[in-house]
Amino acid sequence: MISAYLDAFSGLSGDMLVGAMLDLGLDFARFREQMASLRLQGCELRLGRRELCGISAAKFEVEVAQPQPERHLRDIRAIIEASALDEAVKDKTMAIFGALAEAEAKVHNTTPQEVHFHEVGAVDSIIDIAATAWCLAALGIEELLVSPLPMGTGFANTRHGRIPIPPPAAVELLRGFELKLADGAAEMVTPTGAAVLKALAAPAPIPLGFIVDRVGYGAGSKTFADRPNLLRVLLGRRAQAVHSDELLEIQSNIDDLNPQIYDHLCQRLFAAGARDVTLTPTIMKKGRPAVTVSVLAEPALRQALAAVLFEETTTIGIRFHAVSRLKLEREIIPLETRWGRILVKVSRENGRIRTIAPEYEDCRRAANEHRVPLKTVMQDAAAAARSRLE
Repeated sequence: MISAYLDAFSGLSGDMLVGAMLDLGLDFARFREQMASLRLQGCELRLGRRELCGISAAKFEVEVAQPQPERHLRDIRAIIEASALDEAVKDKTMAIFGALAEAEAKVHNTTPQEVHFHEVGAVDSIIDIAATAWCLAALGIEELLVSPLPMGTGFANTRHGRIPIPPPAAVELLRGFELKLADGAAEMVTPTGAAVLKALAAPAPIPLGFIVDRVGYGAGSKTFADRPNLLRVLLGRRAQAVHSDELLEIQSNIDDLNPQIYDHLCQRLFAAGARDVTLTPTIMKKGRPAVTVSVLAEPALRQALAAVLFEETTTIGIRFHAVSRLKLEREIIPLETRWGRILVKVSRENGRIRTIAPEYEDCRRAANEHRVPLKTVMQDAAAAARSRLE
């Protein structure tokens, strides 16, 4: 499983996160093409370099040339939905905005739908959030971990007046994360950065066994006397053979849905970030046959996944509870076989191979192309993988 560790020794903002991931080697031309599909006017994307304390880092900037309107969550959703971004990227983008809307609504005693996005509704923040979701997908990152966060001190001027640092919305978003209060001379973690963490990341266990493949640096715009204004991203995988995480299981019993819809429902749930989706036949009260839809996902995605269930099914209520799981270290390796290129998932415990599982879609495609039985392709791919790994 590909993981990314955010070493946020100088805090975190949207532009720093995007810059650090672009610094890992993503194609900036392709990136700009995807962001252009948002059709936001009066802005220009730039990627340069900034050297701080002898460290060269990517500096991502959104230059805005004209005033922008105030936006609600529905306005931002319309922008994202009309873009050419992949569905999974759209869902992650809206999960971030949804987390932010819930936090702002609580702080201002209103509803997520009525929240006015001022600073975070601006063009640069919309691009930062959508770009973060796109970069995570482009890098194949399945797990996002973050270090303890310096939160800074002082006050900041906003549309609502002079507020304390860290901002109330950021504090609300970062419940459950380790915070270093009064560390730093200014605002160190922006609401945009906090929303990304709330929706998609988890606190890293310390110490963290981590095998580093690539390193990226993203530069911020501030200058501090005690540290470089940089975010370091380590791309790789966990070193532990077995590790645990906390997830949420969302369930609903449905007895009146056209069975043809379940396949579409599952695809939408996976696109919205579900780790797993299962359908289980059951019997409800009065002997009615039904299907229990069970979804496993990160807690921050609860609202986004619930929205899919309400939109695509006839359910009028869902239930959820926290679950814990243990999982083996895993990786996806490309393998050249006599049937073509096939991806194989390999899991290990203490260096010992536990399972080798060729990816079903690759094997099915190869079986259809070569007109051979699917089980033949799967057996050959597994044997070739084991021979290569051993």
